[in-house]
Amino acid sequence: MNYVITTLVNRLRLLAGESRGQDLIEYALMAGFVAVAAGAIMPNVASSISTIFSQVSSVLTTAASQS
Repeated sequence: MNYVITTLVNRLRLLAGESRGQDLIEYALMAGFVAVAAGAIMPNVASSISTIFSQVSSVLTTAASQS
């Protein structure tokens, strides 16, 4: 029983230290902020940005429902 608890604690420590996807999320957030700023500065670009975000949302929804 002690072995199971030790293994569980070690795996939780590994998960807590995991940061592989962090860079990708940061870049995606930065791209989103730049897109919103561009839409605010250039109103005719806003509709294109909205279309792109809608397409990304659709693809993510489809991917989430398939798994």
